[in-house]
Amino acid sequence: MTALVQSAAKSSVLPFVTAMILGLGIITIAGHVQASTLHDAAHDVRHATGFPCH
Repeated sequence: MTALVQSAAKSSVLPFVTAMILGLGIITIAGHVQASTLHDAAHDVRHATGFPCH
């Protein structure tokens, strides 16, 4: 039974660590990009998904 619990604990750690690394990477990149570039990228995503933005 303990092997099953340990296996479940290990399998839930990997997605968490991956999400943390991805999130920190996005925050780091967004912090260093120029504001106009970030705005244009968000604007393009809104149009691509069909969300009205103006």
